[in-house]
Amino acid sequence: MTVLIDEPIWPAHGTLWAHLVSDSDLDELHAFAADAGVPRRAFDNDHYDVPQERWQEFVDRGAEAVTGRELLRRLQTAGLRVRQRDKGARG
Repeated sequence: MTVLIDEPIWPAHGTLWAHLVSDSDLDELHAFAADAGVPRRAFDNDHYDVPQERWQEFVDRGAEAVTGRELLRRLQTAGLRVRQRDKGARG
């Protein structure tokens, strides 16, 4: 399993956000996030939202920094991608 994190480029709530995903298993993603103190409520169907100020911490914990395109490709390949229109059906 690899936990991936993209660039913090998504603006919301006065900061920029990155996405934290797994390229194989949601249970392992949840464990990685929990170990880092990320609340489960930050999970959005296929990813966790991570604020810019914690980005380096996640990389230091072992998340692989990738581009947004690479993150999406690997999430889709793993069959874990939840499209925007399908949100709410999983979690």
